[in-house]
Amino acid sequence: MSPTYDVIVIGLGGMGSAAAHHLSARGARVLGLERFGPVHNRGSSHGGSRITRQSYFEDPAYVPLLLRSYELYEELERATGREIATLCGGVMIGRPDSRTVSGSLLSAERWDLPHEMLDAPEIRRRFPTLSPDDDEVALYEARAGFVRPENTVAAHLQLATRQGADLHFEEPMTRWEPYRDGVRVHTAENTYTAGRLVICPGAWAPRLLTDLGVPFTIERQVMYWFQPKGGVGPFLPGDHPIYIWEDAAGVQAYGFPAIDGPELGAKVAFFRKGAVTTPETIDRTVHQDEIQAMADHMSRHVPDLPGAFLKAATCMYSNTPDEHFVIARHPAHPQTVTVACGFSGHGFKFVPVVGEILADLALTGATDHPIGLFDPHRLAAAPARGVRT
Repeated sequence: MSPTYDVIVIGLGGMGSAAAHHLSARGARVLGLERFGPVHNRGSSHGGSRITRQSYFEDPAYVPLLLRSYELYEELERATGREIATLCGGVMIGRPDSRTVSGSLLSAERWDLPHEMLDAPEIRRRFPTLSPDDDEVALYEARAGFVRPENTVAAHLQLATRQGADLHFEEPMTRWEPYRDGVRVHTAENTYTAGRLVICPGAWAPRLLTDLGVPFTIERQVMYWFQPKGGVGPFLPGDHPIYIWEDAAGVQAYGFPAIDGPELGAKVAFFRKGAVTTPETIDRTVHQDEIQAMADHMSRHVPDLPGAFLKAATCMYSNTPDEHFVIARHPAHPQTVTVACGFSGHGFKFVPVVGEILADLALTGATDHPIGLFDPHRLAAAPARGVRT
């Protein structure tokens, strides 16, 4: 039998790597188990960039967590010397009554967040790369920007290792069970015991958390990189913001400045416009009709962007029916098991604070952070969400 740990963390992607760091920083003896290698691209914590923002259209309840996450970004950068967050400014664009605009404004006003409201002529003047319709407006947030997912995961793993965590890669959990006052975790290589278990399964939640009572839906997503017509000059950070753009039909697309130079151009994607899949059956090939659909959509909003297609990559959203997270002690095992899952395509910006919350829950059973919105009991009777089109 392997040594007894204080906490075993299952999954070392975004949330799990942060949990391993925060737990080990508090002196816990931590074992982390990951089915792939470190900082892999088989789940959701990859792709070079993720948007971060505070004027949160999903729900004002997220804002306190975002404010703490921003603090933790800075701490992570200082501790590791890695580039984590770049606040280049961002615009949430759409008609005034769109969820993207009205929800962002609600959060900004409720939490007194600095912001500006821009009409269409002002959007065009400030950001000539963008071409809004006359009836569209934008909320501009100077403290929006992007985070580096691979750097963030690598930084948390670096700190966890430095603090004594035992991290095992290419060693997935096969099953776990209650054992004495804690848990016993089995892999193909070994059996481990611990007082507590933290499960951060990502897209593997439907398989690993069948007893949670949450109808997860796993959705294939595609990220695209285009070379702007005429080069990346107007698309560099400082001139071109991150953006989320909701059109009249309710379709949301999002994009970034050219943050990696001319070789990778600028990244864009649809937000929630993918097919239901599983981690085992996901189509990793990006097809020509998908590339053309993305280019056609962006040509109406950012006319100079869809020049030469450079590359694409797939990832997965792990959706809950209401698109809010699940972060809680496991209802069936509240003394020993903590879960973090169902981040529904908007979770990565919360990685540092979720790690802090998971350490709180695993070690003390409670957290001062506001996580009532993420109780899995709300979803026990909810149907799984199908394909969004």
